Amino acid sequence: MAEPRGQGRPRLVRGLIFEAAVVLGIVVWGPLSLLAAPFPYRFRYWFITRWCRYVMVLLRTLCGIHWRMEGLENVPDRIGVVMCKHQSTWETLALQYWFQPQTWVLKRELMLVPVFGWALYLLEPIAVERGGGFRAFQQVTAQGRARLDRGRWVVVFPEGTRVPAGYKGRYMPGAAQLATSTGRPVIPIAHNAGEHWPRRRIRKIPGVIRARIGPPIETAGRRPAQVMAEVEAWIERQMPELSEGDYPGTPYRR
Repeated sequence: MAEPRGQGRPRLVRGLIFEAAVVLGIVVWGPLSLLAAPFPYRFRYWFITRWCRYVMVLLRTLCGIHWRMEGLENVPDRIGVVMCKHQSTWETLALQYWFQPQTWVLKRELMLVPVFGWALYLLEPIAVERGGGFRAFQQVTAQGRARLDRGRWVVVFPEGTRVPAGYKGRYMPGAAQLATSTGRPVIPIAHNAGEHWPRRRIRKIPGVIRARIGPPIETAGRRPAQVMAEVEAWIERQMPELSEGDYPGTPYRR
């Protein structure tokens, strides 16, 4: 892949300070979040997700990473299923700004992590078993329907895991099944966050993350495969324009 254009040099020291500050935030915010357990969901959600805002402030001030979201006019009034490109940790935090309240599909074992996982549990995510196959598929549909009915956006990363910038993963069908079975719209999101906050990298690359929200995709009366194909096509069509380097879209073999 060609050298990205318009990016600053990676900063190791600032990256180390950032990681230390994130851990410190967990140490402080985690126990405080557990104290919110007796309170209603709306308060728990607001209080616990302040940690996400804290990390985003650190990212901007320590690492010099800013972001620009395009297509906000495409966010519908009706709650739906958000399907987002998955390159980085950034999108798991940043989407809090534009879709509230929200819940996520995640692996059940994450909620067993002391303090951090327990705080996640209080946010009532859609927890599925690793390698659960059809059972996990059913869990996403059943729990997702319940969350949508309670007025919560369901955020899904259809590639399943973070994929390096410049590559694409295999898009999983579970979220499309949820959307079509409930008749809820799908809101696709593309971004290049992996070029600034790479997965498993301490060094962060200063610059501006570009993200784009697409027009809602209606799902009523459609097959899940049709919906997922449209989501994948829209997201991958945006990536060459949003990317600061070459974007061949090579499938990522996991």
